[in-house]
Amino acid sequence: MLLPAKAEVARQLRRYRIWERAMLASPADRTVRATFEDAGYTLCVLLGKRCAREAAEAAERYLRTTLVAYLREQDLRVSMAARHGPPAADLPSPAGR
Repeated sequence: MLLPAKAEVARQLRRYRIWERAMLASPADRTVRATFEDAGYTLCVLLGKRCAREAAEAAERYLRTTLVAYLREQDLRVSMAARHGPPAADLPSPAGR
């Protein structure tokens, strides 16, 4: 698994947090909202997450741990998710048979 440089993750997380504050201060400003969403998308791509909030949390974990510890934590999360199966909403309903 390739991971981005910590300096780049830190830079993008800082950018995301700055635009998050700006968006919360001016939620009706479309330019601010678009830039905030772009910053979130960038974090998602960097960290392989589907949602900006998850990406920001993953970035914070990645920055505060060593590379080995982060990879172990990711492996643990994947194995636990596989063990517990998909969320109930993803399972076919009995009526759908």
